[in-house]
Amino acid sequence: MLRTPTDETRLHILTWLREPGTAAGGVTADAVAERFALPGPVAATHLRLLEATGMLRSSRSGDRVCYHRDDIRIAEVARMFEKGW
Repeated sequence: MLRTPTDETRLHILTWLREPGTAAGGVTADAVAERFALPGPVAATHLRLLEATGMLRSSRSGDRVCYHRDDIRIAEVARMFEKGW
């Protein structure tokens, strides 16, 4: 889910969201598209997939949706894989 043979974009998004300035405010699909030179719909799909797995959570402010890391869920998923899930 996080890494495909040809693309690690979702891992890069999660890493970027760990940076102090980005972590505080979260990011929009437009910001991800700009940062990683992706079409807007592709960036939005990456974010929705990460949210669907619980690794990101979203908040809405007007018509903007901001995504933030869910470090607790990320740690839970990492533990599952460590146990051979």
